[in-house]
Amino acid sequence: MPHTADAAHREARLGVTYALAAYLVWGFFPIYFKALAGVAPLEVLSHRIVWSVVTLALMLTVARRWEGVRAVFARPRTLLTLCATSLLIAVNWLVFIYAVGAGKVLQSSLGYFINPLVSALLGVLFLRERLGAKQKASFLLAATGVLFLTIHHGELPWISLVLAFSFGLYGLLRKQAPVDSLSGLTVETILLFLPALGYLGWLAAGGRSAFVAGPPHLTLLLACAGVLTSTPLIWFAAATKRLRLATVGLMQYIVPTLHFLLAVFAYGEPFTRAHLMSFACIWAGLVLYTIDAAKLLFPPSRQG
Repeated sequence: MPHTADAAHREARLGVTYALAAYLVWGFFPIYFKALAGVAPLEVLSHRIVWSVVTLALMLTVARRWEGVRAVFARPRTLLTLCATSLLIAVNWLVFIYAVGAGKVLQSSLGYFINPLVSALLGVLFLRERLGAKQKASFLLAATGVLFLTIHHGELPWISLVLAFSFGLYGLLRKQAPVDSLSGLTVETILLFLPALGYLGWLAAGGRSAFVAGPPHLTLLLACAGVLTSTPLIWFAAATKRLRLATVGLMQYIVPTLHFLLAVFAYGEPFTRAHLMSFACIWAGLVLYTIDAAKLLFPPSRQG
């Protein structure tokens, strides 16, 4: 039916817009976390959780949508799924914060290059999504590029692998959870809230809290963690509801590309021949996939 097809294309375009907005914010995250490099990663993570709850509570109150959160706690199966996603996103956040603070932005970049391949694999394995010939070729090119980077490290890139698989599994589970993006993220952060708040209280009682004892600009940056954390995750969840995981996965190349550029040109991490070859393969695959996917997202207009 034409109207059904048009509605599907509109939803796909909206999903692309949500995904693009989320990935641009995440792409510039290293700048924010570099400014917090003097703060322990676990403290930064705890502030992300606590201030996210505050931010999301305000959003829900203004939108009068608390019923969605209450409904989740009344559905044990959905709540169990969100318990798993809350742990996955907490691990992802913590490892990324550590990587930026330790001067390993290139490793985080590698992780987010691997992540789209993980997302596509999960889509094929668990959601029975299918890939066309050109899409398979694009993934082969991207996998070749990632392999170059992996070999270049000369060791198991654990930071990259943890980032890739934790976020890939997060996207898969959130896509299947019957809950809207705002309510789902609120429940996830609520589940992590008490441990995070308890840890921050313990730091403050011992005089080790950067939020309390640090300079004013550091306090402000930590307080902004809620808005910077919540907003792109809401956009991402909205995108995964409207797009195939393979499409979401390929768009994620925006994030590691920006991370890579920041690592090399802003933070002075070395750029080798292996990186050059990897980028050539990865971007060739991305261009091939984008050309093929554009035919589905923006079909020729029908006449008559």
